Amino acid sequence: MTESEAPRQAVVTADEVGQRLDRFLAGALADLSRSRLAELARTGCVLRAGEKIVDPSVRVKQGECYDVHVPPAAPAVPIGEDIPLTIVYEDDQLVVVDKPAGLVVHPAAGHAAGTLVNALIAHCGASLSGIGGVRRPGIVHRLDKDTSGLLVVAKTDAAHQGLSEQFKSHGRDGRLERVYLALVWGAPPRHKGTIDAPLGRKPADRTRMAVGRGAGLREAVTHYEVLEAFPAGSGAAALVTLVACRLETGRTHQIRVHMAHIGHPLLGDAVYGSGFATRVSKLPAAARAALEALGRQALHATRLGFEHPTSGRALDFESPLPQDMACVVTALRQGWAPAPGARALTGRGGAAKKGRR
Repeated sequence: MTESEAPRQAVVTADEVGQRLDRFLAGALADLSRSRLAELARTGCVLRAGEKIVDPSVRVKQGECYDVHVPPAAPAVPIGEDIPLTIVYEDDQLVVVDKPAGLVVHPAAGHAAGTLVNALIAHCGASLSGIGGVRRPGIVHRLDKDTSGLLVVAKTDAAHQGLSEQFKSHGRDGRLERVYLALVWGAPPRHKGTIDAPLGRKPADRTRMAVGRGAGLREAVTHYEVLEAFPAGSGAAALVTLVACRLETGRTHQIRVHMAHIGHPLLGDAVYGSGFATRVSKLPAAARAALEALGRQALHATRLGFEHPTSGRALDFESPLPQDMACVVTALRQGWAPAPGARALTGRGGAAKKGRR
């Protein structure tokens, strides 16, 4: 919990019994919005009898006393922090980073510091131009906190504008390419396929995305290719499959939601793959241990290609599986023989790769 002023207290009266915690607090602390109070709860800033209550939907009971710790306002501009980075490429316009799992890209509620942006401010120093009038790196795309792999960041206004334009066109003009490696439950219906399913935020939980129809949804297209399958015994269907996913669009949680949508969620995905948790028991012992050690969704941004925003030169970068995901794959290979005809993993994502200019 972040340092804050003295906690603000709210006691449940008879008229408020049964309300959601966030609604009750919004009524008791009128200067704080319900969404702000829900976020404070989720980040451990709401306590009842000394216990953190992190679920804003719990129902309150008469006489309960809640302490709400409101952190001081974060500085408007992130500050540099000496956080180790794996720099794949850097020039005076941009930097390509191989992001580790667990590193948040941009400061936000609950992650005011310790982010990739903080690390880049310290790393780049005076070489950063004033994007938006402030010395800070230009984020043109993001990876989830628990997704590892390649990410490009602009250092100048010109690079920011040029890269943003490429990402907005989703690579359909041949300049941009993004390929991910994922371990999924089961085997997709075809060796290669395309998932074309619009995405939007779930009305009941705005932190989650879902496939749907109607207004407010955004086009989302993912191309996948099976690289290697791991059957649960001789002649059995694949229990786990290694796939390469190429993004045609880049929506929040796109690969995670799309693979779950076709019935093959990612290993370790507690949000979109919770219904497959019982399958862990079917894995070989070494693979179970490796998956437990992974502790995240099995997703890695393995390939990133784009046109340099100022020189026009085509740049292409690759990142092998990080050790935690590689350990899962190794354990699966040792536990079972690959299915007949399965392709060996290649560093370039196999045929999921498309042509570059």
